[in-house]
Amino acid sequence: MAEMKTYTGGCHCGHVRYDLTADLAQVLNCNCSICTKRGALWTFVPAEKFALRAGEDVLADYQFGKRSIHHLFCPQCGVGSFSRGKGPDGKEVIAVNVRCLDDVDVAALKTTPFDGKSL
Repeated sequence: MAEMKTYTGGCHCGHVRYDLTADLAQVLNCNCSICTKRGALWTFVPAEKFALRAGEDVLADYQFGKRSIHHLFCPQCGVGSFSRGKGPDGKEVIAVNVRCLDDVDVAALKTTPFDGKSL
């Protein structure tokens, strides 16, 4: 049974802030190059479950490979706390780095490996 909860999060310096509603029972640990270097752990939410509260005007965008994912980051502190892309159904999806959520004990979460390196 999914346990949806509202979380807040953002970058290190606070310029980027957001709220989202998610179930952290499903957290992915991707082994692709950018996720490994960032140390990111991801949860994915539909765009309507994510609200950017601050920082839209300062976000920088990094894309590579197929350029299908917008890896957004704060140019002030360099933290990439979320990304935007399209799901398999074509709808916008937000990937949120769980390590950037406030008051979440990351060590207590169960992570699922994802082989992004092979994509």
